[in-house]
Amino acid sequence: MTYENLLCELDGHIMVVTINRPKALNAINMATMSELEHFFTEGYKVYPGLKSVIITGAGEKAFVAGADIKAFEGLDAKGAEKLSADGHRAYDAIENFHLPVLAAINGFALGGGLELAMACHLRIAADHAKMGQPEVNLGLIPGYGGTQRLARYIGKSMALDLLLTADMIKADEAKSLGLVSRVVAGDELLLTAKSMLSKINAKAPIAVSKTIEVVNAYYDPAKDGFKAEIEAFGYCASTEDFKEGAKAFVEKRPPVFKGQ
Repeated sequence: MTYENLLCELDGHIMVVTINRPKALNAINMATMSELEHFFTEGYKVYPGLKSVIITGAGEKAFVAGADIKAFEGLDAKGAEKLSADGHRAYDAIENFHLPVLAAINGFALGGGLELAMACHLRIAADHAKMGQPEVNLGLIPGYGGTQRLARYIGKSMALDLLLTADMIKADEAKSLGLVSRVVAGDELLLTAKSMLSKINAKAPIAVSKTIEVVNAYYDPAKDGFKAEIEAFGYCASTEDFKEGAKAFVEKRPPVFKGQ
């Protein structure tokens, strides 16, 4: 697929989606948001062998250094609500994507950029990366899910600390808070991301997808996560992948999963 603001490069079974606006420090504008939503709802379908996705930013300075503030100028309340709703829809498409999505945070992840990273299932960071939600400095609050996902990942107290002070945190502090799972040297970031996803890609595809679905269900007030787990467990037990996994275990050999 060809997009104006995204570079999509397939490496085996892994798609690397790069936010490609380096002159603007990869700031998210509505065109970029729309392209992200399109990729995760329609665009990915042209890659039948796809098993996982990396999202990162062009250059070494920024993952995504925030939203494009120019898009906010002249908005009234209704216009701002629509902007926020559009952002939620795009980021929800990422969070609910059936394949693993990993944010490789290669620099500043601020505002809408941190919100994008938090919509991904996995997050790792370069050791020079910095993260934050500085919206109160502009008289705003995060509008693309930041207040909800940040509290989910690091707890109410620390989330309010970062949201209200607008402080930036370094990668190692983000790891200690549980916001990212790994911190690596910048030149090892993509290699580490691909290594992680290659390991996941070797697992049973249906089980991986169902794991994402069920964990997401825990945080969905409209769903019973425990009930979702019971149903997904039953579904996985009925698959050919489970039969292959059990047989391979008994025969002491690596399983060959087919996603069936």
